[in-house]
Amino acid sequence: MILLVILPGAKATLESPSMLGRLMKDVAQRFTPLANISILVLILTGVVIIYYEEEFTGFLGFSDPWSTIMFSKHFLVALMVLIHFYRGLMLNPRIEKLSFQVNESQTESSLSSKVRGLQKFSLNLVKTNLVLGLIVLLLTGVLSSL
Repeated sequence: MILLVILPGAKATLESPSMLGRLMKDVAQRFTPLANISILVLILTGVVIIYYEEEFTGFLGFSDPWSTIMFSKHFLVALMVLIHFYRGLMLNPRIEKLSFQVNESQTESSLSSKVRGLQKFSLNLVKTNLVLGLIVLLLTGVLSSL
């Protein structure tokens, strides 16, 4: 939603990068708790599915296609969770701190280019999570056909 709807609309509508930054910060503050709850629900429902699935032979079981695909899903979901928490707990606070330093100094310097680079990296991580999520959905479809 953020990547495909809010960000393009905000870029087209808002005139200054600082306004865009403030909007995205507010959206992220509202979105992050929902994403965290979704991650918890995803993990809990995954545990329930594994508990009741007769074909489950273990997390590192590769004895059949079902187990291999399920391991792949678990791996991709874990990677998505790591990316989410890395962005929220490490990358975004760093971007915010550097942005504040840039605003305080009021100069275009290597610091502001570093902020733009980190923002681009953060956006690329969001895109990566989108692709990984689509792959997980595809693997879910494959699993249901087995």
